[in-house]
Parts: sequence; structure tokens; C-alpha cells
Amino acid sequence: MTHRDDMTLTSSGFYVSQEAPIECADPTPTPLASPPDILRCAYMELVVSDLKRSRDFYVDVLGLTVTEEDEDAVYLRSLEEFIHHNLVLRQGEVPAVAAFSYRVRTPEDLDKAVAFYTELGCRVERREDGFVKGIGDSVRVTDPLGFPYEFFHDVEHVERLAWRYDLYTPGSLVRLDHFNQVTPDVPRAVKFMQDLGFRVTEDIQDEEGTVYAAWMRRKPTVHDTAMTGGDGPRMHHVAFATHEKHNILAICDKLGALRRSDAIERGPGRHGVSNAFYLYLRDPDGHRVEIYTQDYYTGDPDNPVVTWDVHDNQRRDWWGNPVVPSWYTDASLVLDLDGNPQPVVARTEASEMSVTIGADGFSYTREGEESMPEWKQGEYKLGHQV
Repeated sequence: MTHRDDMTLTSSGFYVSQEAPIECADPTPTPLASPPDILRCAYMELVVSDLKRSRDFYVDVLGLTVTEEDEDAVYLRSLEEFIHHNLVLRQGEVPAVAAFSYRVRTPEDLDKAVAFYTELGCRVERREDGFVKGIGDSVRVTDPLGFPYEFFHDVEHVERLAWRYDLYTPGSLVRLDHFNQVTPDVPRAVKFMQDLGFRVTEDIQDEEGTVYAAWMRRKPTVHDTAMTGGDGPRMHHVAFATHEKHNILAICDKLGALRRSDAIERGPGRHGVSNAFYLYLRDPDGHRVEIYTQDYYTGDPDNPVVTWDVHDNQRRDWWGNPVVPSWYTDASLVLDLDGNPQPVVARTEASEMSVTIGADGFSYTREGEESMPEWKQGEYKLGHQV
């Protein structure tokens, strides 16, 4: 539930409040054990069906740096990273996410992670030598939401390439910025992540209190992960940051020049939520990758929480451009600790797509208006595809 009386409407069209205005009817019990002190999202392990094809996409097209590779896996990092990798591509039969991985502050935080998740009754595994190359003592869990999480502190350092301007390309990716997860019950996910030490920065709701998505952070940016309402658990996207929005435009130009424009799913554009410039791509297996830049600082303890109305056409795209339906419906499977795909549970509350797409198919509604102008519906309206 949400209470608009507790929020302040801003001149920009969204609401702000001091505390996250999200209440959960069916919370996961809060453990007595202290949670691990999470620093940031650190890397994702992706299972891909064709390792060479995926390597070509992430290295030759997006420009990530190969730290290490063998016949089964490729370890990649962005230019400003000093730990071994930000992305692992692993050959497998079913494309999926094997781990959302977070770095913790101290080695002792791994003991806390074991105690925290054990108290919740979750499956927990710990390997002193790590689950992947370049990472030491690590804990992997299947969390109460069904996602595979990893926590680690010890890591192999590699050269930070921030000063190697000879390696930069017009679309250089400099940091891993965030994950985005799809889950049926967003308030329940938010409550659990708050128990884990995350703070809400932004969310999308309606006047009745349905929560469609929430952005949560550990580092002082808009998010380390977001919880998007939908059938899940699934992975919506992994996001890498560039320095400037012109880097994103350069990636679009490169994809066009390579005759690979079909990899562009959505954008470029500017989000209302997060205020960031964005581009969404699909890799050869359909895993979604966001290229992201220029959000804002959130590190103060009294940083206000931003709430967007689900009927605000500028929440997802500040310029009011419609969102392609695949962006709402498609997502990657996630694996359990044995490498099996987790079963997908349907969302029972209203979906964001169902309440923001008009009766004509793909046109988007503003509350109180029938649809967006016909001249703006373009290729997003059924029957307009060429």
C-alpha cells in the first residue's frame, strides 16, 4: 500500500517521501542474524549457448576486456575495474543466470551471510577457493525469492585500465552499474532486500497502492539492483555504465555499421526513473544488457525516495516514447545451485504493461486520456509494422 498524503508532489511530476512508501502483506521473516555488509554489485555469471558467439558480442561489439578465458568460460571486465571480472560467460545448454554476485566489506561478512541465509532456511554453499576463477572464499545461496546470489571479499586484482586511453573506443564501458530482477511480488522482494541492508531510491506505484517496480542500492547511486514486477524469478537485465551519453550513441552507430541494429531492443533515450540516459540491447541468447549513464548521487542518509505514478508516460522514458512490449515480457531464466532452471511463478497483481497499454494494442495511456496521439503511435501500434 501507499499513501499519497505522505508524499510531496514535485514540479517534475513525481512524488517524494522520506521513507520508502511500500508495505508488504506477506513478508519474509527478518533474521535475528546480522546481514553481510554489501559494498556493491560486482559481477554476473551468465550461461550462454555459444561461447564464441557471445564472446564476439561482448568483446568485439561492446568492447569489454578479456581478463582470462578457457574452452568453457570467458572472464570480462570494464575499463575502470580492478577486480578480476564483472561478467563471466560460461558455456551451457540453457541460457540463464548462474549468479548475481556482490562484494562484501570484510572476510567476516561471509560468516554473516551463512548465518543470515541459514536462519531463513535457504540452501547455502561455501567454497574457500571460490566458484569461479579470480574470486576467493565465496558463499552462494538460493535466496527466499528464488534468485542465485553470491557474496565474496577476497579477489584477484588486475590492472585498472582507466588510464589506457589507447584502449578506449567511442562507446567504452567503464563500470558494472546494476542488475535488474523480475519477481512476482515486488513489496515482498523490497522488504527482504531491506533486511539485507538495501535502501529504496525510486519506485513505481498507482493510487491504489500496487507496486510495479522498485530501485534499491548499496553504493551511492540509484541502484545496485531493481525489482521489477512480473513472472519470476528471472533476470531482466545487467547494466554497464559509460562516461557520457555520446558513448551510447556511438554504440548505436557501431551496431548500425556492423548491420547488427536488430540487437537494439529499446532506446537510446532518457529514463524518468533514475534520470539516466539508456540503451537496451539483446545478446545472441536474448540476455538483455543495458548501457547506462548519468544518474545521480544517493548517499546521504536522508536522500528522498522518488515515487512515480504508473500512468505517467515519462516514468520509463522521459521523452514519452512508448516501451516495446518485449521489454515488459521477456527476461532470462535463473538457475538453482545445481544449475537447474528455477520454476517461474506468475505475477497475480496487475502488470505494468496491462495498465499502460491501450485497447488498440500498443498505444500507451495517460490517466484521463484515451491514448497517445495517433501520429506518435507509429510502429508500436498493431498493424503499423513494416
